[in-house]
Amino acid sequence: MNYKLYIHNLIRLNEGCGLEKLMTEEQLDFIDMMMPLNIEARYPSYKDELFKTLTAERCRYIVETTKKIFVWIKDKL
Repeated sequence: MNYKLYIHNLIRLNEGCGLEKLMTEEQLDFIDMMMPLNIEARYPSYKDELFKTLTAERCRYIVETTKKIFVWIKDKL
């Protein structure tokens, strides 16, 4: 990629990098699930509602899956 994408939309970022063509359905589903969390965390008015949805189990799932996708993306670079 010869340019930087200055966006916070995970789906558009994924498409802009061409990764969506290489990702599994499970990885794409995870990106879709993370999209609202990414947007809500950026806006203070949504943070209280966001925190209500984050159980310890859900946080563990998010962290572990994010680590796996991060390694996968680094592997593709």
